[in-house]
Amino acid sequence: MNSPSYYNQLLDITHSRNILVTGGAGYIGSHTVHRLAQRGYDVTVVDDLSRGYRHNVDAARLRELNLADTPALEKLLAEKPFSAVIHFAAYIAVGESMVKPELHFSNNLGGSLSLLSAMTRAGVRRLVFSSTAAVYGTPETSPVTEQMPHAPVSPYGESKVMVERILGWFDGIHQLRSIALRYFNASGADPASGLGEEHDPETHLIPLLLRAVLTGQPITLFGTDYDTPDGTCIRDYVHVADLAEAHVLALEALLAGSASDAFNVGTGRGHSVREVIRAVEEVTGRAVPVRVGPRREGDPPVLVACSDKLRRALGWKPRYEDLREIVATAWEFEKSRRPG
Repeated sequence: MNSPSYYNQLLDITHSRNILVTGGAGYIGSHTVHRLAQRGYDVTVVDDLSRGYRHNVDAARLRELNLADTPALEKLLAEKPFSAVIHFAAYIAVGESMVKPELHFSNNLGGSLSLLSAMTRAGVRRLVFSSTAAVYGTPETSPVTEQMPHAPVSPYGESKVMVERILGWFDGIHQLRSIALRYFNASGADPASGLGEEHDPETHLIPLLLRAVLTGQPITLFGTDYDTPDGTCIRDYVHVADLAEAHVLALEALLAGSASDAFNVGTGRGHSVREVIRAVEEVTGRAVPVRVGPRREGDPPVLVACSDKLRRALGWKPRYEDLREIVATAWEFEKSRRPG
């Protein structure tokens, strides 16, 4: 396994440090842009700000642009020699995709096709793709490995499967190399950057619990009768800074000549909803107001990653493995948004 310093040395010799990041004003995208800048990359961000935030990105980096505008993408890619693209831009709300599948297919699939078309014409042949554990649907066993079949149970998951399949064709036909990162439950905030999670509407558990603590408004616990030790769903919570590092490692592997591949990104540790509630209460010192509701359609009982392949191939290792530490970073961010 080659070290990151080896990849950086090779990059300095053979490639420009210009990287295009789509969706870079969003949650994981903005954290990755921050990490890339720390590593000395020249980052350009494309975001239409429909679900990202202008304040997440240095104004000098941002190009406000919708991915459906293929000619504008081609023009942008021709402005300087981009070595690679990291592609985050997508709608991610599973529940929304069950109500408006056309929205997710149009944006996630159509935007990706537009981007790939522009990349091909511009001669940019490396892509890191933001995929998801939702491609596996409801796995029969846990932890989940990359060899498990794709069986999405939502249009959101299906849209990611479709893009991964398209990437395979672009590799074979256009020699466009890609690495898909299938991550599990992104969580936390990066204290060094001041960035955090601020989806609108918010659908992720940890920020919803923290907001329940701050507002006193109860959060709904969806289902307490799953076949798990305490009856609630179990998930693998991976810190957003560790996700950002995985994207940088994938980028540097592609720049060093790696073949196309796909990797799970998770800690390999599962925590139930009740365990997350307890962690929030321990970190905040306050009770979480909770009401019990019925199960949500499509929620698997257990979803935990096996990330051994990523650890072996790219040398990735999460820095945040303790759930309370992850919650603490999110808590600091939530408090910073509500001064006083």
